[in-house]
Amino acid sequence: MKLVATGLPGVVVVEPAVFADDRGWFMESFNEARFETALAAMGLPVPRRFVQDNHSCSKAGVLRGLHYQLPPHAQGKLVRVVQGAAYDVAVDIRPGSPTFGRWEGVELSAANRRQLWIPEGFAHGFLALQDETHFLYKTTDIYARDCERSICWDDPAIGITWPLPPGLGAPPVAPKDAAAPLLAAADLP
Repeated sequence: MKLVATGLPGVVVVEPAVFADDRGWFMESFNEARFETALAAMGLPVPRRFVQDNHSCSKAGVLRGLHYQLPPHAQGKLVRVVQGAAYDVAVDIRPGSPTFGRWEGVELSAANRRQLWIPEGFAHGFLALQDETHFLYKTTDIYARDCERSICWDDPAIGITWPLPPGLGAPPVAPKDAAAPLLAAADLP
């Protein structure tokens, strides 16, 4: 496993070692000891243990996010796509952070097998780039409706460059995401 730093301190791309031959391929999708050792080697803190796995399926053009949870149920997320492709985004929402309000986006797909580690203190969202995009999340805390928050996906102060299909207009989003506040008015951790 190889960890690659992004422009947001703490957010890293995880590139698994893939072993392929004429029969197919094999990869270790998660190994706690190796993940923690790789984070420590980058000078990053070890996250709390993963306690919940989630799986979503989206049609092409569907946007989910930008989501986060407040303490005491703040979540770190290790995310990946096992079918299809998605443009995955993390936004720094830590007040006082030198990168507050900045975002980082990366394409995750079944083909590239990359993952993204998003620590607590970041909002997360993704745009499905293909039909039947299956997205898996490992989280460091349980889903807690009373702690769930979101930020408007197209907040101009954040300025995410989503790779929206031509002619789509606004992507399909959940009602809660359509009503999400701008970062300036959000309830932050």
